[in-house]
Amino acid sequence: MRKRKVATAVLSSVLVAVSGAGSVAVAESVPAPAGECAERHPRVPGVRYQEVSCLDDLTTTGTARTGHTDPADWAGLTQEALPVPGAVPGTQIDGYFPDDSTTNTNHGWNHDSQFVIRLPENWNGGLVVSGTPGNREQYANDRAISDWVLSKGYAFAATDKGNTGLEFHTDGRRPGDAIAEWNRRVTQLARAAKATVTRHYHRRPSTTLVTGLSNGGYLVRWQLENHPELYDGGVDWEGTLWSARGPNLVEYLPEALSAYPRYADGGDDADAAHAELVAAGFPAGSEFLWPYHYEIYWDLTQRIYREEIDPAFDGDTVAGTPFCEPGTPACDADYDYRERPESVHEAVERIGLTGRIGKPLLTLHGTLDVLLPIGEDSDVYARMVREQGRGHLHRYYRIADGTHTDSLVDTHPDRLRALTPCHRTAFEALEAYLADGTPLPASATIPRPADATPQELVTTCDLR
Repeated sequence: MRKRKVATAVLSSVLVAVSGAGSVAVAESVPAPAGECAERHPRVPGVRYQEVSCLDDLTTTGTARTGHTDPADWAGLTQEALPVPGAVPGTQIDGYFPDDSTTNTNHGWNHDSQFVIRLPENWNGGLVVSGTPGNREQYANDRAISDWVLSKGYAFAATDKGNTGLEFHTDGRRPGDAIAEWNRRVTQLARAAKATVTRHYHRRPSTTLVTGLSNGGYLVRWQLENHPELYDGGVDWEGTLWSARGPNLVEYLPEALSAYPRYADGGDDADAAHAELVAAGFPAGSEFLWPYHYEIYWDLTQRIYREEIDPAFDGDTVAGTPFCEPGTPACDADYDYRERPESVHEAVERIGLTGRIGKPLLTLHGTLDVLLPIGEDSDVYARMVREQGRGHLHRYYRIADGTHTDSLVDTHPDRLRALTPCHRTAFEALEAYLADGTPLPASATIPRPADATPQELVTTCDLR
């Protein structure tokens, strides 16, 4: 039986920081159109509840005003200067599938497995399906992905993955169940969205693509390995690697938690601690990012994901002890995945990736990612794909100076570049390949253009 207790105030405060603290405009209360609008549009197959809204603008400019998105859900994921396209009129369907967990409080529904489907009036015949990064809700991709693909004419569908927030690990009965549900929910949404698109436009989508970042990128990989029949291809934006043989984030994050305080103290052990961090995968040159990630990401991420796959490690304690000293009982800084019982490895195997993709996949990852270090994640996944004999279906772009969260580019504009424009270039390369066979750009490390200004890098990225 999984442990189920209320998260501490410390965890709750960190969630605000991770989500992007600061002022967020309160959505204007605008009632959703009903009556004729709802009657004219299809019911999503398998849903328990849905609401249909005919909107003048499906982008975040419009939906933030009318309450059809949640700005807190996508805060902190993109640069502030990322342009929002012009208005895209169409239909939005919000709702939820049957589920017995209640971590998603959007709309006051207190019901998980919430989704959003957007159907633009000027449809290009395609559908984009996505799961969310981190433990965010269904609107998390609205700025980074939905706005842009809607402007290109795609229908768009996203799911909250079936559980949200810092206590996502309380969902399910066995270790790994919460993450396993993520995969099922994306599959469920893809099937339902394809049927909904067909009913709405009276023809099937000509192209269905799956894309997402971080945990959403993991979902892209898993979908193309396990349900390639649902998609024509996908773009994986720094997806999380889970693999029974590793490396996994619960292997390198404990090393960071142990070594970073000694490095930051600057004592006699600082050089050795620095070497440990680099050996664990955090590249030399990324040191300016370490203090923020230690405070905000490393400790929290280690504890809640370790709790998901190995709740027995800390007994009755839920998700460990924040920032514990190495050597104290059940401290996550001392966690050793390799030495844990076979049941823990079996939990990871249930959610693990193999590299056996069945449709074209484009992966991009920043070289200065210090939450999911590139050498411990996408470098490894690219090798897994090749080992499965699927290298011809894969392209891999290592984006020099890219980091895990584009909002950090605003803090360090002269040291970092955003991945959003590189994701869009990769997406368009996949479009062209599927449309007329245009060769995909070769896998490569993409240097930061020496003459590009920070302003130019907000919207441009050349993969060739």
